[in-house]
Amino acid sequence: MSIRILVLALAIVSAWPWPGRAENLLRWASAISGLTFDPHAFNHFPTRAQNLQVYEPLVDFDSDHSIRPGLALSWRLVDSTTWEFELRQGVRFHDGTPLTAEDVVFSLRRALSPKSEFGRDLPPVAAVETEGDHVVQVRTIEPNPTLPEQLFSIGIMSKAWTERHGAVEVAPYTDAEIAYVEDHANGTGPFVLEAYEPGARTVLVRNADWWGLAKDPHNIDRVVFTAVADPAQRMAALLTGEIDFLHDPPFTELDRLASAPGIRLEQAMEFRTIFFGLNQGSPELHSSNVKGKNPFADLRVRQAVYQAIDIEAIRTGIMRGYAIPAGMVIQPGINGYTPEFDTRPAYDPKAARTLLAEGGYPDGFEVGLDCPKNRYLNDEAICRAVADMLAKVGITVDLAIAPMGEHIAKLRERRSDFYMLGWGTQTFDSHYHFAYLYRSDGQYNATGYADPRVDELIDAIGTELVTYARDAMIEEVWRTVLAGVIVVPLHHQVMLWALRDQLELPVDALDLPRFRLARLTGPATGSSP
Repeated sequence: MSIRILVLALAIVSAWPWPGRAENLLRWASAISGLTFDPHAFNHFPTRAQNLQVYEPLVDFDSDHSIRPGLALSWRLVDSTTWEFELRQGVRFHDGTPLTAEDVVFSLRRALSPKSEFGRDLPPVAAVETEGDHVVQVRTIEPNPTLPEQLFSIGIMSKAWTERHGAVEVAPYTDAEIAYVEDHANGTGPFVLEAYEPGARTVLVRNADWWGLAKDPHNIDRVVFTAVADPAQRMAALLTGEIDFLHDPPFTELDRLASAPGIRLEQAMEFRTIFFGLNQGSPELHSSNVKGKNPFADLRVRQAVYQAIDIEAIRTGIMRGYAIPAGMVIQPGINGYTPEFDTRPAYDPKAARTLLAEGGYPDGFEVGLDCPKNRYLNDEAICRAVADMLAKVGITVDLAIAPMGEHIAKLRERRSDFYMLGWGTQTFDSHYHFAYLYRSDGQYNATGYADPRVDELIDAIGTELVTYARDAMIEEVWRTVLAGVIVVPLHHQVMLWALRDQLELPVDALDLPRFRLARLTGPATGSSP
């Protein structure tokens, strides 16, 4: 950072209404804010990072990602299609009303509704019913071995409170009219929502009556989140002590942060893989100079794209070593991961040109590349580098960079020919990735890939209770989609957090800060906002 830019950033920070640190005030900043507090509206990690401080699921994961009780003390498979959950007693919502089985039934049904983004996280459900005040049964149409893990993403709401505010139906966050539950909340979690300005600022306060304080006795009284798009401003705020936790430190400043007094960098391999999707399902690409046919429909062309990408140059030059080259879009720790599959073909531009010629494109072709802005680490820089690499083998790329909301809409509507996407896990199982990315009707299958055998296997994996049979089908799907180069994996993203030394916060590879595990140490400064 130049002196001029640093001076400007410090001037901006001095004018910014950062709150001083109260006795136990945790100040948090990121470029990206959560977009709604309706826990069933938008399946988006920055949104969930805020919502899960307030709303809680039936099941949870420890920092080592082993499953643990949440609002459900225990669960069991009653028969092949019925899971039963025993709820904690004595849990209260933030408005003081007790959690009951009716609230859980209402929440799961709401999350399964057509307007919810979480319905695809759950299998087809025949019924969700109460079995007394503290027992809930979920009956699926077919067996589902991973239902408890899938419920991690579903926050539990108060039925009476939601009904009182006219929000029985999920309000998509993109609607112009803001529903009450989008900027208000009433959960059971360790923090209560005090104020929320969508896309800008969130204030959470300690829930002194939280049921989990005995297990996780955090000392945080207040959390203030501020969205700050400008990386220089975020950096200056951290360096001058205006914030305690920077969720997304700028890559260009990592060396400086590593040597800055009073600041430490935490890292972990995130459960997220960055990849490129190629539209192979359309008869003709929307953005190409090739008419009447689709270059990406040819396996050799997809292989050429793969081999034209110098992943080592990206890893060292752009990602500064904070990336792990990937050959599949799951990471170690996810069921179905195999080191044998997590390998890439050698970078070989000469072989890429040969493959293009064999595919019928000796002079290459033109295509548009859609890239999100400020969603993944160095996303724009990676896209620009890959565009240059592809140009060297004859593929001319017209780069389009857009905010994540616009980018995702284009993928869902299958209007992209070539795109970057990052994919994480919510169930630690390959089926989650298959259902979204490879099934013919997958919500994020913007490649247009469709294989009846793969669809059949994905459906069977979702219902198979015998572990060895299920694992064999998972392996078959991976072998098929990797051989077909349905997407081009880039790297497993390394997650980086920058924290001031007085903040203790376990790093979580899901990139979900758990402030219930946080502690602030040392003397307090400043005043409460």
